This record gives sequence, structure tokens and C-alpha cells, in this order.
Amino acid sequence: MATLYDNIGRTYSSRRQTDPRIAAAIVNAIDGCSSILNVGAGTGSYEPSSRTVVAVEPSRTMISQRPPGTAPVVQASAEALPFRDASFDAVLGILTAHHWKNQARGFSECVRVARSRVVFLTIDMDACARFWLFDYLPDLIRIDRLIFPRLERFQEAFGAIEVTNVPIPADCRDGFLGAYWKRPRAYLDPVVRASISTFSKIGDIKGQLVRLQSDIDSGEWDQRYSSLRNVNELDLGYRLITARISSA
Repeated sequence: MATLYDNIGRTYSSRRQTDPRIAAAIVNAIDGCSSILNVGAGTGSYEPSSRTVVAVEPSRTMISQRPPGTAPVVQASAEALPFRDASFDAVLGILTAHHWKNQARGFSECVRVARSRVVFLTIDMDACARFWLFDYLPDLIRIDRLIFPRLERFQEAFGAIEVTNVPIPADCRDGFLGAYWKRPRAYLDPVVRASISTFSKIGDIKGQLVRLQSDIDSGEWDQRYSSLRNVNELDLGYRLITARISSA
């Protein structure tokens, strides 16, 4: 079961760590659920230790980085979950649906195995469009617009949904795309970029990175985005989608 992350996921355990503020929002969304299936679980971030969790992850590279004590993991894909109907109180998916080959099939499988709830952390790309990083690297948003499901897609799959804004703290510990919005120099680090999947899908960006570094060094970046100076968290379009499921 070869996947994209078998090639790009080797540094994920060091850069993609649980941010406690985002984790708190996720725990709140699964309140009252005792058993959780974490689909596209990666290296185990955001798996609540206070619940019974089973993880599903297609990439052997990611599975190998799961630390001792994390939830038991099954190598499988979202589109073919190897569980009986209504096996779990809730299904959780953290920044994963945009990687699925068949989103409709994956969502259907999540509904099938959930008794009570499905919860997804995703990005509303329309709300994310003003992120300054796209001023330097427009191919990032062009690609992500193609793969991230729109909120309407979640409604089609689950019916009524609750959408919760998840602001990203300036010192976010989870190194996803928007994590370094107040630390622009981080995007110059190839290890940081290697832990953000969209960077693997764009071509040569040396020229854009030179421009970014020049603007940071000269103070131009700080001047251009001076509105961020006194901001401690920012809405970059990250959204928590919660839907109630009836297994009857």
C-alpha cells in the first residue's frame, strides 16, 4: 500500500506534533464519545488518551514513527475501513480527507462505522486565501484548492454539520501549512517544508524563497504585514466539522 507519505513522511514525527489548543477543540467536539476511530492517523497526533482509540493509517512510514503507547494501528485506507458497521462512537479525521483518492467513498465509510459522530479538521480554502504565504508561493493555494473538500462536500456527505473556527496560535506546535504565519523564516527551512505535503507537489521554488528571505532580511516582510505584529492567533481557514450520525 504505497502512499505519498511513504516518500515525504520521514520527518513528520519531529515537526507535526500535537498543539494543546487545537487538541482542546478536538476533545470538545468528541465529548461524550468513548470509542474513537482516527482515520488517516499519521504518527498519532491528537489521539485523546482519555478515550479508547483505534488508528487507521495507510503509510508504513508514518506507522513506524508512532511512539510507544499510542493507539493500536491498522494499515488501511479511509475508502475501505476494515470494521463492522457502527463499530465506534465517533470517527475522527485530522487534515486527512484532502489526501483521499475517493473522498465520497471515504466519507461514506466513516458514516458507516460511526454510531454517533464524525469530526474532521480541514481547511476552508476560501477563508484561507488571504494568507500572506500565497503572495510568495501562489502554487500552494492553487493546488490546495483542487484537493481540499469544500464545506458543501461535508454537508453532502453528512447532512447537517457544525462548523467551528480553529484559530492558529502564533507559537503553534503542529507544523502544518499555516503554523508559521508569524515566523516567516521557518518556511525557508527545508525540513519544515518537508513536513508540509503541498510543498512536495509544486516545482522549483528557489526564486520565491530567495524573494521571501530578502524581504525578511530587509524588513520589508515585517512592514508589509505589520498588522500581524500584535496578533497572538489568526484565522487561516482551519475548521472543525462535526456531524451527528444516526446508526439506526
